[in-house]
Amino acid sequence: MATGTVDPSAPNEAQGSSTSSTRTNALSDDLHERGKQVVVSSRSPIQRQLNPFVITEQPEEKHLGISIRNLTVDDFALLKTLGTGTFARVWLVRSKDEVQRRDKVYALKILRKADVIKLKQVEHVRNERKTLAAVSGHPFITTLIATFSDDQSLYMLLDYCPGGEIFSYLRRARRFNENTSKFYAAEITLAIEYLHSKEGIVYRDLKPENILLDAEGHIKIVDFGFAKQVGDRETYTLCGTPEYLAPEVIHNSGHGLAVDWWALGILIYEFLVGQPPFWDQNPMRIYEQIVEGRLRFPQGMSPGAQNIISLLCKTNPTERLGYISGGPARVRAHPFFEGINWEDLYHRRVKGPIIPRVDHPADTGNFEEYPDPDLKTMGIYTGDLRKKYEALFSDF
Repeated sequence: MATGTVDPSAPNEAQGSSTSSTRTNALSDDLHERGKQVVVSSRSPIQRQLNPFVITEQPEEKHLGISIRNLTVDDFALLKTLGTGTFARVWLVRSKDEVQRRDKVYALKILRKADVIKLKQVEHVRNERKTLAAVSGHPFITTLIATFSDDQSLYMLLDYCPGGEIFSYLRRARRFNENTSKFYAAEITLAIEYLHSKEGIVYRDLKPENILLDAEGHIKIVDFGFAKQVGDRETYTLCGTPEYLAPEVIHNSGHGLAVDWWALGILIYEFLVGQPPFWDQNPMRIYEQIVEGRLRFPQGMSPGAQNIISLLCKTNPTERLGYISGGPARVRAHPFFEGINWEDLYHRRVKGPIIPRVDHPADTGNFEEYPDPDLKTMGIYTGDLRKKYEALFSDF
């Protein structure tokens, strides 16, 4: 899939990262003042307000993704499209404020309300905003800085990740060596563990297209349109990308956190081989292969890699590594990850194996070119739609 794509059938808004989640500076003194007039996303009744533009300076104090009612799209210069989809477009933007550093840029996701409604994506959009507000600040998850809205659109202001999709690097290299695969699988493991253990969130759309690289070669997971807070419960929505769906999703027998560990196994396989283990032009055939669950490993893949993939891709979720007793700690303890210093990895003290070429902070060379938006195809958010749906967008 193309870099930066936003697809409502498999939401893939591939953009929302920066060189580090600890490097998002204040937009401006003016916006700092605006941040005092906020509606805080609900997490606890005693939650205190905090300006969203100081989140990276005080990540331990963050309450992210808050709605800034008097922030508008006119506060930003739209520089270039980073990704498009049926109901959304992601722009590279810069604040128009003269005080703001000229080299500081962001990713702004713009969602047309009428198109969100037409494509029945209201709940996905609401879940995405709620989830990102809860988890932003983790070093390997895109940071939602703020949200706002106007008469026609919803806006998510995100950190910019100039390295582009890891998908593009994988396609150019054809496959990654084991050290590169191990490094990125380890960072993804920490992100999944955080989502599951801290917030009870199942991600449900892990794939190379949804993993971006920052300028220092570390990952950021983006596109939380399918994410859902489930805790120990199960959900029954069929969503995701065919090659990465777990058997229980296909069976519609109820699924939970275990599906992300299955997807990690598929992802490690694709890193090492260059394509996922279950693939066909016909999606129904892919589903048949997944349910059958027969993994075929190429010659040359290490025993450790084969073993962790096999354990992560158990067709019975109750037997799946990551979900069985011991949880994510058993994933981290697997011999495949031998040599990983998890503390150093979390704090980004280890250099990434792939360093993207980024000549300046607003460099978009790692993203594809996209045509200008076609105004004729954009839906209009009418008064009737507003009466029926506006309350559902109140978090923005």
